[in-house]
Amino acid sequence: MKVKIHTLFEYLLETTDSKPEAIIGYSQSQSPKLGSFMNDLDPELSLDWNNVDFRGLPSLRTHIRREANLQELCEKEDVLVTAGAAEANYLAMMQLLEPEDEIIIETPGWPQAGVISKAIGCTQRYLERKEKDNWSFPMNKLEEVINKRTKIIFLTNPNNPTGQRFSSKEMHTLVDYARSVDAWLIVDEVYAGLEWEGGPRSPSIAGMYEKGITTGSVSKSLGLQGLRCGWLICTDKDLIRDAIILRENSSEIMNIMGEVIAEIAMRPERYKIALANAHADGLANLEKLDTFVSSNPRLSWVKPQAGLIGLAKLSDGISSVDFTRKLLADPYRTFLMPGIAYDQPNHIRIGVGGGSEARLEVGLSRLSDLLLNW
Repeated sequence: MKVKIHTLFEYLLETTDSKPEAIIGYSQSQSPKLGSFMNDLDPELSLDWNNVDFRGLPSLRTHIRREANLQELCEKEDVLVTAGAAEANYLAMMQLLEPEDEIIIETPGWPQAGVISKAIGCTQRYLERKEKDNWSFPMNKLEEVINKRTKIIFLTNPNNPTGQRFSSKEMHTLVDYARSVDAWLIVDEVYAGLEWEGGPRSPSIAGMYEKGITTGSVSKSLGLQGLRCGWLICTDKDLIRDAIILRENSSEIMNIMGEVIAEIAMRPERYKIALANAHADGLANLEKLDTFVSSNPRLSWVKPQAGLIGLAKLSDGISSVDFTRKLLADPYRTFLMPGIAYDQPNHIRIGVGGGSEARLEVGLSRLSDLLLNW
């Protein structure tokens, strides 16, 4: 299986050592410091994994079910703790997909499903979200591409990178389509909990459909990306068991320190405060971005309904790659993800995360200067 690098990851690899002075497009909340967890860490904690559940710390899995509103719909054994949502998606796709299968993928969307399914030799059926339709999911087109060869429908909710949401009604419609051809439905929920419009988070697919798989992590809303702690939730016992076996023969990652810190972070009293802070900071930055885009004639966007990122369109056919590379170089020294990473060559990905360390105001000032001088 040969994996072809995707544009998004290629750009990140190329710019890792650039050391920008400001970042516009931080895709996670501000990261807490290790010291904030020290009082809750047991210095006698063993770093051995023996006699600990292969599915992950039981208390952490309880928190995960609670925050996904799945306490009554899923059991603790339906949750597998993984090395981030990316590993959860990987474990699900690797055990379900065969070369002759088809997979339905939204675009723009998180590119991982395309990378993995192409490496396996599957056929990709893309459903295009269009800006003129406010990046809404083209539900009316799903019937045209779904068929008996469809093994997986892979989606993000909220959508990464547009920040648009599926309603509860739309989620039920997706289940009806998937069930009609006996397809699996994987929904990556890494931005769930950070909703700006449309009420509370949508229902998780693992509680709606026997072949529904919910993936998520502590990376985005809690800013704990460095822990590499995520999850896969599914009521199919065989899928969970097979995912454990696959992990044991691939990454074999069971991160005791990451899980312990994640468990502390997701304790109800602490989680509530952290999520409220992330929501307040994100909403304040979202308003700054919306004002900035609205006042700049060379930019336009569909304001995100949820999550920490969105896509802004550059006017006059400006290349997002050329523009972001120029912005990263002297004298601007500001990082921005080009829209080509999501097959949108004339867009840029802008975001509201990162807190004070992102220096958003500095970045926006430099972005404005470059737009004026382009």
